[in-house]
Amino acid sequence: MPSPKGYKREEVLDRAIELFRRQGYSATSTAELVDELGINRKSMYAEFGSKQDLFEAALERYSEVNLSRVLAPIEAADANAQTIRDAFLGYAAASETRFSGLGCLMANTAVERAALDPGSARFVEAYLERLTRGFRNALENARRDGEIGIEADLDDFAAHFTNSVVGISALLRAKATPEQMYAAGRGATIVLTSH
Repeated sequence: MPSPKGYKREEVLDRAIELFRRQGYSATSTAELVDELGINRKSMYAEFGSKQDLFEAALERYSEVNLSRVLAPIEAADANAQTIRDAFLGYAAASETRFSGLGCLMANTAVERAALDPGSARFVEAYLERLTRGFRNALENARRDGEIGIEADLDDFAAHFTNSVVGISALLRAKATPEQMYAAGRGATIVLTSH
């Protein structure tokens, strides 16, 4: 009978998420992963296969847990224009927390890895599509409620907000000041007041 694992896969992935978020994929060595994850090299390879496989498992967990929590407001049935404004306020407020210098793992991956490997690109593509769908949802409700005019191109608006999130996430990673972050958020959402 095989002996039980001395670790929980979810906890290992959560630690991997934090390490990859802090250092990126390329700057993270296998030795650092072993130290940070608290499992030996043999167990890491037996569980995940390779560093790339571990990274993709971390991206999947990040999408399921972290992104689901962050994107829930714009994906909600009652999301609207204020929900979008609040989302950008939340991204800006992150600059005043421990997330300054870390950013979003998925946005970081979009910059570092998406052009280099298909596995990362697959997760980034799903992330961008999910963001766009969420913003489109909120925009459709905003149009229905008269918050934005019928002439507004919702696809363009949703793409604008998606691009803005990735840019603001890059600013967060770069440790932009809270003032810069709030200004970027206001700039991203000003289109909601002009229609």
